[in-house]
Amino acid sequence: MPSKSRLGIALLLAVVLSASCQKRSKKLIGVVPKATSHLFFMSVHAGVRDAERDLGVEVLWNGPREETEYSRQIEIVDSMVARHVDALAISATDHTALVAPVKRAMDAGIPVTVFDSGLDITGFVTFVVTDNYGAGVTAARKLAELVKGRGKVAEVMHKPGGMSTGDRERGFDETMAKEFPNIQVVDRRYGMADRAKSRDVAENILTAHPDLDGMFASAEANSIGAMQAIKARNMSGKLKIVTFDFSDEHVAALKDGTINVMLVQDPYRIGYEAVRSLVMKLNGQIPPQQMDLKARVIVKEDLDKPDVQALLFPKWKKEE
Repeated sequence: MPSKSRLGIALLLAVVLSASCQKRSKKLIGVVPKATSHLFFMSVHAGVRDAERDLGVEVLWNGPREETEYSRQIEIVDSMVARHVDALAISATDHTALVAPVKRAMDAGIPVTVFDSGLDITGFVTFVVTDNYGAGVTAARKLAELVKGRGKVAEVMHKPGGMSTGDRERGFDETMAKEFPNIQVVDRRYGMADRAKSRDVAENILTAHPDLDGMFASAEANSIGAMQAIKARNMSGKLKIVTFDFSDEHVAALKDGTINVMLVQDPYRIGYEAVRSLVMKLNGQIPPQQMDLKARVIVKEDLDKPDVQALLFPKWKKEE
């Protein structure tokens, strides 16, 4: 009986080891988004999935539900290091809080690509990002054009600590100050990456400044909150607004005149290129150190263009 027992254990171990080997016959790449609940990161995930299929790797996708869950993202990065992933891609919820866990990954010999939002660290493989400062510059110029170079404008910002949205907001503020002396930025408040909080913030701004001429919202959630507040006050078409990112709500608001200009990233490509950069590194190639992708300016008249349709209504979304 004891010999049979030992034989059974040996067979079980052999099966486990065999399964483990089969699982790691492909390189395992961990991908950690800022959040999993936002449409932007669902589109990133679609690009990641297609890169996984096209490039013959295995991807482990895991992230916090919301962008404010810094501690949860740290736990996920540490768990991927403990699992000995072959490479790691991350969009950091905070540019300082995630430095230590990412450094632990690098110290463990795991190559790291940073995507979407930067980190206060060097030594990563590639930084795949929208030119966020440039997008903020564009947002300022478009809003200035809409308000005819004078008046009062406000910002519904994303959240403290995010480098990508912080760069957009900085680009907006610095351009307004430098190029448009007759426009005052009279209010700037954080929506904390939450639609309901962003709506409350936008409502408070509109109450505090009834003579407001324009508004900039720097990301998906705060854009939607701002739109909802404007619609609730029957101000669609009266207050000029430039938003960032996209959703079905954004498209509907652009059609009905609530939004004047929508700045749109290409999250699918961001996800795809993040994985591709790591596959290149693992194969001994040298990927570009940085990939700056420009944000697309979209107005109502652009919505029927085939390339805009492909960006706003990607194949993965149609298949849901």
